[in-house]
Amino acid sequence: MSIPDPYGAVPDWPKVSANITADGTAEVTINGSPRTVLSGGGDVAQARAAVLEHLSVQTAGLGRPLRVETVDPEGPSHLVVHPDGRVLPLDEQPPNSTARSWEQVAPGPLPGSARRTKLGRSKHGPLRDALGARTAGSEALSPTIPPEAGTADAPLSTTEPDGTSALPISPPNSPEQTTAAGLPIRPTSAASPSAATSAGATTSASSNTPETATIPVPSATNQMAKELGVPQPKPTLPDLLATRPPAPNGPAQDGWQGAVRRLTGGMISPTPSPRELEYREAVASVQRSLRGPKTVVVVNPKGGAHKTTAALLIAATFGMHRGGYTLAWDNNETRGTLGWRANPARHTNTAVDLLRDLDRFTDVRSSRVGDLDNYVRSQGSAQFDVLASDEDAASAASIDDVAFDQLHKALARFYRVLVVDTGNNMRASNWQAAINAADQLVIVSTIREDTAASAAWLADGLTAAGKADVVHNAVTVLSSPARHPDPALHDRLHAHFSSLTRTVLDVPHDPALVSGGPITYDALSPSSRAAWLRVTAAIADGL
Repeated sequence: MSIPDPYGAVPDWPKVSANITADGTAEVTINGSPRTVLSGGGDVAQARAAVLEHLSVQTAGLGRPLRVETVDPEGPSHLVVHPDGRVLPLDEQPPNSTARSWEQVAPGPLPGSARRTKLGRSKHGPLRDALGARTAGSEALSPTIPPEAGTADAPLSTTEPDGTSALPISPPNSPEQTTAAGLPIRPTSAASPSAATSAGATTSASSNTPETATIPVPSATNQMAKELGVPQPKPTLPDLLATRPPAPNGPAQDGWQGAVRRLTGGMISPTPSPRELEYREAVASVQRSLRGPKTVVVVNPKGGAHKTTAALLIAATFGMHRGGYTLAWDNNETRGTLGWRANPARHTNTAVDLLRDLDRFTDVRSSRVGDLDNYVRSQGSAQFDVLASDEDAASAASIDDVAFDQLHKALARFYRVLVVDTGNNMRASNWQAAINAADQLVIVSTIREDTAASAAWLADGLTAAGKADVVHNAVTVLSSPARHPDPALHDRLHAHFSSLTRTVLDVPHDPALVSGGPITYDALSPSSRAAWLRVTAAIADGL
């Protein structure tokens, strides 16, 4: 059932309705054409959000609000969805609203992945420009427009019958509330005096001088705009390239499929196995293009949590698949063990030595990446470098937050990925500086009660310190301390950290890591290398 708009502000065409069932299914019908926007299996709140996202995209492409009749388990509602993502009950639309009144609303982000199409202006008004005479009910928007107006020979008037300019009217402030359908009502804030003056000046000028802004054209992918006959932009080269099919998978290299291909000289070439396709997808994630240098910080305030092992193997995986420009950095305020677990170099210089000579690398005209070889330790075929912490037992030097920031700024000029191993003191200034610089946090723990409790305490502390978003985006890595870890504890830790961080991944026990000596990537078992590749791919997804 449809109800009249008491203000005549929003045309009742096209006919839009949304139906939400108790099992979370959401269906939107536009002019009799239904489309399922969310299948069952969720809840009503998710279904409402999916409907709002879908309709926000439609209104953004169409260039005006839409009336929507919704029916869900709580009953029917009559709403208006605006291009800026606001949702209002139909009977709460601003009095005497016109096309210009909602055009002046400040844009805001739409829910989910929807993007608001930027509205331009023209002397004809955006609603008429977008739909022309096909939109029923549009006569209420300009009482002085004759039926044939809107064409090139009969431009539309921008003034009211008494000759005054049509000023925008904003809805009054109201606290955030929800409609009968459960969709959020987003009130607009009252405009400041300066903003009102600016808006009034702009509208007044529009009645005397023509505006030259480009008329907005809805997206070519907006199916609703196509159905309404709105002019679509001509396709360009990016449009053509976007329609290319995905690159075909190459021939199988591993497993029995790869063996058959090699034995037959390629005459028989089976498709890659699901495991090989998963491997290729992980490698592609690790190799993805990054927007500037990125910092990965590995944390757990307890010793023996495998922080150093994780930092080295994450850096090695990045190095092996990205081809260098990766650094593993021991950010311990005094002494750490990263340098001991790495392959040695001809020198024993550490972060303290680099800090002392840092002036050599602050001048972009004379500093060279090769000069860093006297301070970092190359890891050969693993294609990454290691910057060790102070190893002099008699030294009184330490790294604080200022020193960390100076080193980080210099090293970020030479490396694309910096993997930072941290100490055990969360209150140390350099530890906190590393957290502040982190693009991706990695929380590590063995599957033991003590190290897991330490990791949970860390997450609680960071959340209390205002770093909840950092924790939420973190990757949790659970290392098995034995071949067969406690399954009940494993499940408990997965349940706990899955609710705190973006993902939780397991790495198996590997005898090659038990001795505590230098870690050789090639000595790892295939299952370990595959697990650390999955970990590194998840980290790269967060960068």
